[in-house]
Amino acid sequence: MKSTLETPIPTEEKSLSEVPSVITREEAYAIVSGETPLTEALDKAYKVREKYFGKTVRIHVLDNIKNGHCPEDCGYCAQRKNANSGIQEYSVKSSEEIFEDAVKAKENGAYRFCMVTAGTGPNAPTTEKLALTIEKISKELGLKVCLSAGLLDQEKAERLKSAGLDRYNHNLNTSKAHYPEICDTHTYEQRVETITHLMKAGVGMCSGVIVGMGESLHDLVDVIFEIKNLRVISIPVNFFLPIAGHAIKNPQALSPEFCLRTLIAFRLVNPDSEVRIAAGREGHLRGLQGMALYAANSLFASGYLNVKGSDAAETIRTILDAGFYPEFSSGLGEEIDWEVALGKDHPYAPENFPDLYKYKKTKN
Repeated sequence: MKSTLETPIPTEEKSLSEVPSVITREEAYAIVSGETPLTEALDKAYKVREKYFGKTVRIHVLDNIKNGHCPEDCGYCAQRKNANSGIQEYSVKSSEEIFEDAVKAKENGAYRFCMVTAGTGPNAPTTEKLALTIEKISKELGLKVCLSAGLLDQEKAERLKSAGLDRYNHNLNTSKAHYPEICDTHTYEQRVETITHLMKAGVGMCSGVIVGMGESLHDLVDVIFEIKNLRVISIPVNFFLPIAGHAIKNPQALSPEFCLRTLIAFRLVNPDSEVRIAAGREGHLRGLQGMALYAANSLFASGYLNVKGSDAAETIRTILDAGFYPEFSSGLGEEIDWEVALGKDHPYAPENFPDLYKYKKTKN
């Protein structure tokens, strides 16, 4: 089975969304509330997704380059101060360690390598270290790089851009009205200010949400349209993971259908933005992960910051099973024979059958 996809990989990505929403706030609310029939909403989303992204799916790999030791008190995070979540804490990895992680990410099919560090924001020496590491990964591996390092000023944003930074992640997470309920050590306005600095520097923004932290449906619609207003080009949609030590007051139970409807709303409000299924897809979307790709065009492989997720082979299989194709930093996957590439990992590969038999011969 070889891919015959004709849609070319873009040689140069946009840094800002340029296409207006195709639905109103009222229509977005009707989708997330369940008023609009699911098949009707999904069909509309798929037509928009196909127009701007064909049948490609971008795979991102996260590298948590510094874990814990964070002074911030974001209620959803395992790394927040006083969380006592049981995670292993470590200081910033060396440049050599980060580069080796990037090599592995590329080998596993990553389109973009995402470096994440805990903390309020990097100081000048750390910013320079990150800049030099980004430059090395970009030049020597040809791999696109995204960084998430907290609050930045204009000078630091400019330095990272000059190093070749492709994307910067700084999630809004929730609506302005709901933000004080999830964090009290920095403000929603500070997050927007950081996004503004990076956009002014010419860095494409990656900014999304965490769904299920006690927000109302109106809060959800508000942040979807705020992301649109900021013209964000890459949108990770996380579904809240109730990690040990979290401080979210009213976490919500999320059904697979609701998660799918949320992704549909993001696609229709942000037609030309990369919509990524992020943390929580395995446990919240469950059997609808493949269907979710009819709205989203991107996902993470090999886990999240502090929670395990699907490995690269399983992620690629999900993409192929749904009728889509993975997009690599070097191009599309149409030249790969996926039956050979995934053969040993397929549950029905001949060598796996002995472990699948319900009844086995017993030795005398």
